[in-house]
Amino acid sequence: MKGFREMHEARLRAFGFRPPFGPGGWSGHGHGHGRGRTRGRRNNVRAAILALLTERPMHGYEMIKEIDTRTGGVWSPSPGSIYPTLQLLEDEGLITSEESGGRKRFTLTDAGRDEATAAAADAPWNEFSEETVSTGQDTREAIFGIMNALRQIGFEGSPEQWQQAVSVLNETKRRLYAILADSD
Repeated sequence: MKGFREMHEARLRAFGFRPPFGPGGWSGHGHGHGRGRTRGRRNNVRAAILALLTERPMHGYEMIKEIDTRTGGVWSPSPGSIYPTLQLLEDEGLITSEESGGRKRFTLTDAGRDEATAAAADAPWNEFSEETVSTGQDTREAIFGIMNALRQIGFEGSPEQWQQAVSVLNETKRRLYAILADSD
């Protein structure tokens, strides 16, 4: 059973938040990570690519989408991290590419299979539990629903309706903090 801190950290990661201090965790020295979605380390991108290629040949965009799906949207690597890593793996002789229809499809070489098997056992998405991923998806869907409703009120509503919406949001924020206060 995980302790409170581990569960809290996993929940924050699931919602796209990153540790505020250094790469070592939620405390210690280092720089903050700024805003945006969770970003994988270079080794995680490498491990993810190799793990995916143990299953079947893929092109880069498929890999980005598959990683995004397996982490419930918590980690979606950018093309700027996937494609240079694919080139590096190809230069190292661990994968090959074949161009077809304007896309490169990547496949493991015999030399790459050993490293890929080890990477698959420790794939980066294994750190995301089903509960964490589904909780993150549920939360994201709820937030996007709220944003869409606000957008509609902004386009079609009156100034009075907009003020009512702001009041609802402020009340929701207050109630969310009350949930935390009641948990002690």
